[in-house]
Amino acid sequence: MKYIRKAADRGTVNFGWLHSQHSFSFGHYYDPKHMGVSVLRVINDDIVQPGRGFDTHGHRDMEIISYVISGALEHKDSSGNIYTVPAGEVQRMSAGRGVMHSEYNASDKEAVNFLQIWIQPNVFGTQPGYQQKRIDQDGRLTPLVTPNGKDGSLTMQQDASLSRLRLDDGESFTLKVSDHTPNRVGYLHLVRGTVSANGEQFSAGDAFMTEAGDNLDVIGQGDEVEALWFDLPAI
Repeated sequence: MKYIRKAADRGTVNFGWLHSQHSFSFGHYYDPKHMGVSVLRVINDDIVQPGRGFDTHGHRDMEIISYVISGALEHKDSSGNIYTVPAGEVQRMSAGRGVMHSEYNASDKEAVNFLQIWIQPNVFGTQPGYQQKRIDQDGRLTPLVTPNGKDGSLTMQQDASLSRLRLDDGESFTLKVSDHTPNRVGYLHLVRGTVSANGEQFSAGDAFMTEAGDNLDVIGQGDEVEALWFDLPAI
């Protein structure tokens, strides 16, 4: 493991209505040692209080993925998309040449917890796009967002993929990056549960990076493990 990011070491902001933990430098939090991994630039673990949210703001040239852990997220954008994203569904917005959008907690009673993920695209100035879908688990590792939408996944404008790993207690899985090109890196972010890997233990919010040629066995411990696995180009 070349890079380990522990949950407790992440940047934290708390505005009352929003509690957010930043895996990488973002907004009010800056650390030159944690600027992202490859084209993965943002993983914000956001908890938004009932009825509150992010007012209309703009993005461009970024693939923005929302992974809702609990609750539901209300999305509106300048392309006319108005959707609610409940827990268990995945949303991808390609900002392209520019889009305005807002994100609010869809409930006035319960908080929403979601991961805000930004990936740099490999094409710029394109038409903004939006996708949203519930993707049921199929095996231990299930594609969620890929360049070509394989196996019913959403798409992104980058030679990268995001998959969901699920393990029961004692189950193991070997993580390895794609071998279609020699220069790849992998990044695993734990959503819930605990795993052991390479003699270390990782819990919710922890993350680590692997490199091409690494075949790393991860073993689930205790309750069901849920994690996000990023297969990324080395840059």
